[in-house]
Amino acid sequence: MYARVVRFTDVDNERIDSIATDIKVGEPPPGVPAKGMQLIVDEGQGTAVAVVLFESEEDMRAGAAALEAMDVSETPGTRVSVDSGEVKASIEL
Repeated sequence: MYARVVRFTDVDNERIDSIATDIKVGEPPPGVPAKGMQLIVDEGQGTAVAVVLFESEEDMRAGAAALEAMDVSETPGTRVSVDSGEVKASIEL
């Protein structure tokens, strides 16, 4: 499993609600072969962290290319950092 983690500032709450709805119904952005998505929001600080999970490194690269090509108006806010890599450990309790 691989993950791409993106931190945003200056998030737009209406956009966050729209993205959250898409995630809940299982609709990743077009061209993103995601296996899972999480959106963590701190409304008080106006920040969000998006975690997108991929089956393979190849899928992660394809997804990253599609996400990088997105219009800024389709993102939760201002992208300030992007990290990606292999998930070495995970647990659901």
